[in-house]
Amino acid sequence: MSAVHIAQTKPVASKDVEANLTQLEYLALNSSMNLADGHARQFLTPGQAVIIDDLANIFRESETTPVEELEIRAHQAFFGVLGQHSYPGADGRVLACYSSSVAMEILSRSLVTKIDRMALVHPTFDNIPDILRGVGITLTPLEEDVLHGGDLDARLLDSVGAVFVTTPNNPTGRVVPEERLRRLAEQCREHDVVLCLDTSFRGFDISAQYDHYAVLEGSGCRWAVVEDTGKLWPTLDLKIGWLVTSANLGLPVGKIYSDILLGVSPMILTLVRRFAEDAADGGLADLQKFIQHNRTVLRTALDGVPGIHFPDLHSRGSVERIHTGTRSSMEVWSALRDRGVYALPCHKFHWADPAGGDSTLRIALARSTESLTECARIIREVLLEL
Repeated sequence: MSAVHIAQTKPVASKDVEANLTQLEYLALNSSMNLADGHARQFLTPGQAVIIDDLANIFRESETTPVEELEIRAHQAFFGVLGQHSYPGADGRVLACYSSSVAMEILSRSLVTKIDRMALVHPTFDNIPDILRGVGITLTPLEEDVLHGGDLDARLLDSVGAVFVTTPNNPTGRVVPEERLRRLAEQCREHDVVLCLDTSFRGFDISAQYDHYAVLEGSGCRWAVVEDTGKLWPTLDLKIGWLVTSANLGLPVGKIYSDILLGVSPMILTLVRRFAEDAADGGLADLQKFIQHNRTVLRTALDGVPGIHFPDLHSRGSVERIHTGTRSSMEVWSALRDRGVYALPCHKFHWADPAGGDSTLRIALARSTESLTECARIIREVLLEL
């Protein structure tokens, strides 16, 4: 694309600036150069392809096996491969949902029956604050540096009914380490605050695969965790979000769950189990290597572009942020869109201070390396021309 063409790029429409991140992701769904959403869109591995070739048998197994047994098998495989051996799978505290967003909606409706204010990590994906605000909860931003810096201020904890943390965080990739989670859970117990976690990107980072449930159960605090299979495997959005809760949570989660759904597809439970078994057989390690390779491809392609840097040097997640220097992320997004490449500007991740993301783009790495390489070439051209 020539500099003249860039100069003629359409101005950023106000509707695009105001759109939430999911709306911007929708725009990319039909593009072959979609680096916007964080869902798994890479090619199947040979082991995963064998599973898909066996879909007829998966259907028949799901049709003839009691749903409770299918859920137990899926729990054990999924939580086991991610190191979550202490998850409470035996007493009905693991609820299967269509997606992590549905699990989040159920949790939010439950929380608002008892609390009206929550501390939420900042930045994070904007559908979390949107869902929480949508049910009437007032949000207080909890900056990542504060979260990771030590004990939270007692005045903050006394002013809220819950603390919500995404770990690994989206888009920064920061992980709450085991000892930090233990102390955070202790503080929440001391102040009778519900601790909520979204661990949807856990599978990409081995440092996030310590047994969170052992820490949470041992703390005595009230807690809830949202899990997700949709970020890991390219199953065309056939996925499960799990909502896992403490025995002492004291919220009407079961009732609200039943208001929204009866359960998930038995076939999807079996599919998730099979993919988790493949992950345990080396697939997860291969996935982590694949994402890190794609991260290197992107960083290498943009090496030497004036003004840009990568703020999350230690991230292992399946997304990568690019700081665009003096360039507006929306202007870069618009110029990329004109070339058929879709990324995400980061202003909406900064839900309490959108200006904090005005110079940052998020790039999804769970794509074929060939596609990512071509997109990175175009991103470099656009950044050099703006």
